[in-house]
Amino acid sequence: MSKTLEQDLSGVPETLLITLYMRAMETQRPDALIKDEKAEELFQMIGDEGLYDFNRMKSLHLSEENKLVIILRNREFDRYARDFLARRPDAVVVHIGCGLDTRFERVDNGRVEWYDLDLPDVIELRRKLIGGEGERYHLLACSVLDSAWLDTVSAHRQRPYLFLAEGVLMYFDEAQVKSLVLTLRGRFPGAELAFDAFSPFFSWANNLRVTLTKVGARSYWALKHGKDLERWSGPSTSLRAGGIRLLDTRYPFQASEPRLRRAWKVCLVPFLAKGIGVFRYQL
Repeated sequence: MSKTLEQDLSGVPETLLITLYMRAMETQRPDALIKDEKAEELFQMIGDEGLYDFNRMKSLHLSEENKLVIILRNREFDRYARDFLARRPDAVVVHIGCGLDTRFERVDNGRVEWYDLDLPDVIELRRKLIGGEGERYHLLACSVLDSAWLDTVSAHRQRPYLFLAEGVLMYFDEAQVKSLVLTLRGRFPGAELAFDAFSPFFSWANNLRVTLTKVGARSYWALKHGKDLERWSGPSTSLRAGGIRLLDTRYPFQASEPRLRRAWKVCLVPFLAKGIGVFRYQL
């Protein structure tokens, strides 16, 4: 089994192992902002069996503040999911680009219909490392840009929808992101969509880091202002007529978190403090 898993891990995007590593390290802290025992368990197993060398992460030279921002971003998505389920307990949630995250276990309210969506190689790896489907938990093995998954999820059309895309959309180009957003708006009017995005400067900085370290993935799409997405509906489209409306914006570097005090210089510079944003929209 180890040999098979080693082959699987060599074929999946390394970004999902970076975020797994971050969640595992955070969970071990006494002042952890999130608790993900499954991530810790997977990290230990993958490392002990020599399936992946997590020492590669050291070449990223991420500061403690940068690692913390990744965790704060993760926590923000958990909060959005919990908030939506508190308002709409019978909702359908689609976690786009789920990787090896176990958000369903962290936020499950006992009623939600949950779909984890990722590329076939990643979903196969999830099955081997985490397990398969359940009564209200489903796996979708395809690209989010494929249309087949939309028909599957549409089976619950009478229920409210929340789409979560953490660490995903920045790796597509703008035409692909726009097509996806408008498709979701057309198929699931009134649904909510939460995603994170780099600013243009952070996108450039990420690509420079990838070039230098050979770890991670290049980003292609950046969002300067959250309101920019509303224009994708058309200049005269109201929300009632099918427009897109920005509901909330959070910038992890601006979070009220004592552990960010060491990053006060970053927090005081607007183009750095707003380099990574988490945005929530009604479609």
